[in-house]
Amino acid sequence: MAALTLSDNEYIEGLRLSDNAVIRSVYKKFYPAIMRMVLNNNGTEQEAKDVFQESILVLYHHVQKQNFILSCALQTYLYSVAKRLWLKQLSKKSGTLKLDERFYEGDDFAEAENETAVYEEREQNLDKMHESINQLGEPCKTLLTDFYIARMGMDELAEKFGYTNADNAKNQKYKCLQRLKKIFFLDKEGKTL
Repeated sequence: MAALTLSDNEYIEGLRLSDNAVIRSVYKKFYPAIMRMVLNNNGTEQEAKDVFQESILVLYHHVQKQNFILSCALQTYLYSVAKRLWLKQLSKKSGTLKLDERFYEGDDFAEAENETAVYEEREQNLDKMHESINQLGEPCKTLLTDFYIARMGMDELAEKFGYTNADNAKNQKYKCLQRLKKIFFLDKEGKTL
C-alpha cells in the first residue's frame, strides 16, 4: 500500500488528531531514511525502529501544543531528532565505535531531504518495474522471476521451460530482458525515454 500524499501541515494535523492512516503513512514515508542512518552508523534494525519510534513520540508531543509551528520540512525535523537521539545512544554505548565521518558533518536538513528523495525515487522505480513485469506476459514474466528472484540456473530454466539446452534458455532470458527494458523505459505516450 502506498503512503498517503500529504503536505507537512496535513501530516501535522493528522498526528495532532491521532489519525491512524496518517501515522501509518508517516512510518512508511520517513522510516527508511532513518533506518539507513542508524544501520550505517553501527546500529541494528531494532535500534532504528526504536529511534524512529522515539522521534515520532517527540514530534507527537510537540504537535499537541497549539503554538507548535514546523519551521522546516517534516522529513528534516524527524531526521534531525532521530540523529540526535541516535548520537545520544551511541555515546552511552561506547566511545570506541567508528561512525561514518559524514555523520557529524554538514547540514542535517539537506541530508534528510536527500535521503527521503532517494528513497521516494527508488519506490517509484520499484512500482514502475512491478508494473512493467506484469505487462511483460508469459513465459517471460516467470522466466525472469525464476532467474532473478528464485536464482534458478540456466540448466534448471531450460528443463522447466522445455528449452533444448542452457544456451537456449540464456538467449530467451536475454530476449525477455530486452522486452522488459523496452516496456520499463516507455513513457505514458508510448515513446521511449
